[in-house]
Amino acid sequence: MRIAVTGSIATDHLMTFPGRFSEQFIADKLDKVSLSFLIDRLEIRRGGVAANIAFSLGCLGLNPMLIGSVGPDFGEYRQWLDQHGVDTSRVRESAIHQTARFMCTTDADLNQIASFYPGAMSEDAEIDLAGLAGQADLALIGAGDPAAMLGMTGQCRGHQVPFAADTSQQLATLDGDQIRELVTGAAYLFSNEYEASLIEHKTGWTSEELTARVDVRVTTLAAAGARVDRAGYEPLVVGPVHDVVPVEPTGAGDAFRAGFLAAIAWGLSLERAAQLGNLMAVHVLETTGPQEYKLSAAELTTRCAKSYGQAAADELAAHVA
Repeated sequence: MRIAVTGSIATDHLMTFPGRFSEQFIADKLDKVSLSFLIDRLEIRRGGVAANIAFSLGCLGLNPMLIGSVGPDFGEYRQWLDQHGVDTSRVRESAIHQTARFMCTTDADLNQIASFYPGAMSEDAEIDLAGLAGQADLALIGAGDPAAMLGMTGQCRGHQVPFAADTSQQLATLDGDQIRELVTGAAYLFSNEYEASLIEHKTGWTSEELTARVDVRVTTLAAAGARVDRAGYEPLVVGPVHDVVPVEPTGAGDAFRAGFLAAIAWGLSLERAAQLGNLMAVHVLETTGPQEYKLSAAELTTRCAKSYGQAAADELAAHVA
């Protein structure tokens, strides 16, 4: 199974604030916020939703196809992805814009305040997915330029390419009609709990109505694991990985999506997919930077056995390189 991944490709500027954001806000002054946080650490890392997911899929041996726009500063980043099993042949280079930038500050409670400069990503709407039907079995439409997300979803429908919807960070920008267009008919819908509630609120759909409009609905539950919903079936809840030592959460959701889709590509069950998603997310959560972890098959399967049992570990061990 070949997977194409679309969405943002960016450089992450990750900052750490040693205090708590919640202690800096005054309830009756929220309409006049003027704050500056003294940061005690800055890490500059490779990132972007699409690139993070493709990196993790590459580490798992899937050779994903990355689709998006970058700037002339992308050369070293491209080499990195190529070295980690990502096909970057369909990444286009802008003549006028730099690669996108994600700037995020995380506090002591792992709450985040972030800004995003789209740069070359603003040209993603110009990308033509013609020929994708013969090259990819599934396209993940990740968070990126809203017009591009809508256009690529429409192209997938037109070319009869199954797609996974992952609106995530763009939900604040998208309106209800746009979200309905991006979600309806998706083979998979990924979101966290807050995003799931926001999708329902903006579309006006109930949870049951939303589930009925996709084949498989996957909701990450942070420290509680993940839930998989399908119309006509009881929800599948998969618990978390044990003994996690969190460091920085940026990109953990992207790694979850990669783990989930890798298991699906291997023909494994939805339960195994959610378990592998959780295991991959933990790799990122315990590291600073979404592409800085080292994937060890032995360590992953050992940890799987401790959290989900030996049978699950044995199934994953047969596929994880």
